[in-house]
Amino acid sequence: MSADSKSPPKGSLLVLALAAAAYALAQTAVVPAMTSMAATLHTSPANVTWLLTGYLVSAAILTPVIGRLGDMFGKRRMLLIALLLFGVGAVMAALVSNVWLLVVARVIQGAGGGIFPLCFGIISDDFPPNRKPGALGLISAIAGIGAGAGLLLGGLLIDHTSYHWIFWSGAIMAGLATLGVRTLPAGSHHVKGKVDYIGAVLLAIGVTAPLIALTKTAAWGWTDARVLGLIAAGLIVLVLFGLFEQRVREPLVDMSVLRRPTVLATNVTTLLVGFGMFGAFVLIPQIAQTPEVSGYGFGMDATKAGLLLLPACLVMLVTGALSGKLSLRFGGKVTLAVGVLVAAVGLGLLAAQHGSVTTIVIYSIVVFGGMGLAMAAMPTLIVDAVPPSMTGQATGVNALIRSLGSSIGSQVAATLLAGSITAGTLLPADSAFTDAFAIGAVAALVAGGAALLIPRARADRAQQAGAAAAPATVGSAGSRQGD
Repeated sequence: MSADSKSPPKGSLLVLALAAAAYALAQTAVVPAMTSMAATLHTSPANVTWLLTGYLVSAAILTPVIGRLGDMFGKRRMLLIALLLFGVGAVMAALVSNVWLLVVARVIQGAGGGIFPLCFGIISDDFPPNRKPGALGLISAIAGIGAGAGLLLGGLLIDHTSYHWIFWSGAIMAGLATLGVRTLPAGSHHVKGKVDYIGAVLLAIGVTAPLIALTKTAAWGWTDARVLGLIAAGLIVLVLFGLFEQRVREPLVDMSVLRRPTVLATNVTTLLVGFGMFGAFVLIPQIAQTPEVSGYGFGMDATKAGLLLLPACLVMLVTGALSGKLSLRFGGKVTLAVGVLVAAVGLGLLAAQHGSVTTIVIYSIVVFGGMGLAMAAMPTLIVDAVPPSMTGQATGVNALIRSLGSSIGSQVAATLLAGSITAGTLLPADSAFTDAFAIGAVAALVAGGAALLIPRARADRAQQAGAAAAPATVGSAGSRQGD
């Protein structure tokens, strides 16, 4: 089916949005419940943190892999598989009572990371051109607000029910989305080829080592030999992965696509956007839940702390949808640059003043309103710069890079706060929040500069046309069916 000749069935975007929301909410919904879960499961807080780490690492590895498999075997089919795996993991997590079985369940849930590149690919393949930017923007906004909304959901459920309902809610959403996926068009853009298992293993090792190091920086310190060793080992393996992918006939990730100017510059911007945004997701709830005796905290419970971010999350949803219309009129590059610069202003304001509920609510609206514009523009730029048969792997890598940025931002913020704790109060200093917000603002400013350097997709399209005109190699990653 051609996106230009026929529109997808009514409700298709709702199905994709529900699938995306199921995964996005699950990222952080367990965070407010970790203390309670450690007590209930009779284990240490350090063991419980693996519920977050295992999910993060699994999703980071599987996102580009599942995106690539979607290009090969059909995006609707792989979306169904990703949702089923996510749902099975959620049900298992709701039923088990052992922390390590729960970690295994969260690792299975991590397969849901592939939902986003598959949603982007389905929109690229089957939505008409005038609807693509808005639809991509909505799914991207859901990816962004999921972290904040997940904190709110987790707080509400842990305050009023039990942590089991965090997982049951994810299973229910995944089940409903699975039923809806069957109504989606099957799609026509497939790539011939085999699964690059060696590349998948190299990517898994290269991504896992630095991510584990990042999750341990608060406990081990950034200069610890284990942290530096894991980061160095991961980077070396990623270099080997890149070299291997350039030589294999059917790569997991086509490095020539990632080197295209539009894709490369957008991915650099994505890394910085993830860094700035998720630092704020860590900082604002912590200020809200810090006791008033600190002089800056509001002494809120988990539910109220989550509600503090609700207005910003709603605005982000609106600006994400609006971003598509702005991209159609002014181009994705301009929309992305404006979005991150607006977010930089908001983060700068939070650095200067975060001592009242009113200022936090207003300035967080500015931050996440800008981030909504930016995050929605990124997949549009990627989709426009690559062939339809490569949208899964290209947007999968983009999602992976955003996750890496968010992990770095979160850990930098956590390290700053941990380093400022005084023995007398056991609370972080207010200056640490100021520094963390300021660093996020600088990252957003640099992201704005990087966004302005993104070239028009015309050069990439010319590169695509040249590749298409060249004699195709049978079984190569670039060969397509149905294009």
